[in-house]
Amino acid sequence: MNTKNPDELKPSVLNVRQIARIAVFIALSAVGAMIKLPSPVGTIGLDSAPGFFCALAFGYVEGAAVIAIGHLLTSAVLGFPLGIPLHLFIASQMALWALGLRWIQGRFGIIAGSAVTILLNGVLSSFSMIFVGGMGAVLGIMPFLLAGSLVNVLIAVLSYRVVHAGKLV
Repeated sequence: MNTKNPDELKPSVLNVRQIARIAVFIALSAVGAMIKLPSPVGTIGLDSAPGFFCALAFGYVEGAAVIAIGHLLTSAVLGFPLGIPLHLFIASQMALWALGLRWIQGRFGIIAGSAVTILLNGVLSSFSMIFVGGMGAVLGIMPFLLAGSLVNVLIAVLSYRVVHAGKLV
């Protein structure tokens, strides 16, 4: 006989719901990974928008998971052109930027969160390229990464505002 209180079962249902939601948004990241923005490395795509959206709409864990796996999918499509270790590092950075977007948005608003996230992802993440080609590679990728960050964050924020205004999340 099951002696558990029904309220004790609730967290496992939420976990299943979370996992399903993460899976759906990872699938959207995979679709976004196929949409490339022109850049020297070819790994800048629309894979980050679902992760940024999840961070805003559902929380830290879901946003970080979706954006990190989304980056790895984008890189895998191209055969990890920067090497697996560097792409794992970049995926970790992306997860951190999603966490930052959620945190800053909660304290200072969506505009501040967006601006800081675009700068972190576009400028600071460019320095990952220093391992590949020095400062020239950093400066070469920065404008493309800034543009990609801008597009991904804008898609995520606009989608979030529409969904939030409709009280769907």
